[in-house]
Amino acid sequence: MSNDQTARSGDRSAKTIATAIAVPLALAAGFGFFQAMRPPAEPAPAPSASAAPRVMPTAPVAVPAPTLNARQTTVCRALLSQLPDRLQDLPRRDVTAGHEQNAAYGDPAVTVACGAAPVPSLAPEVKVWTLNGVCWHQSDEVWTTVDREVPVRVTMPLAYQPPGQWIIGLSNTLVATVPSAATIPAGCATRG
Repeated sequence: MSNDQTARSGDRSAKTIATAIAVPLALAAGFGFFQAMRPPAEPAPAPSASAAPRVMPTAPVAVPAPTLNARQTTVCRALLSQLPDRLQDLPRRDVTAGHEQNAAYGDPAVTVACGAAPVPSLAPEVKVWTLNGVCWHQSDEVWTTVDREVPVRVTMPLAYQPPGQWIIGLSNTLVATVPSAATIPAGCATRG
């Protein structure tokens, strides 16, 4: 081998060694630069109290049970037999009285009371809500049907918003089991 070839061979070895060292160093430097320039990671949100599984009370919900006549009893039993086991994500709960006319869901309890109150007399200008074919009057947390043969009252705690979206979950069952009243308030008749 000539001196010229030996020099070129030595140059190649030196270049190979330099490349073998420089490439990993360049990659490490680039990775370090990338890590340094990256925005800081946001901390994971702390689990909220609402995300934690809730323990549902096992005690029955206290609901009054006024005396019903034979027709009201028949209609209310039909309604209660068709109510869902869950209202959205709220499981159905036992009630203290009137199992043939009352139901409850969740905690705080949403209560359904069939035949529990007379239909409120409403002036024509009083606002009513027609939700899935049922006409409701709302007074604070209490929603009462005003177009059904047997009135149904739902107590909807403020914790459940918007309340109309929860009431809609009961309307189809009411239409199927509680006949329309002979006289329907004017505000309901014009709303469909």
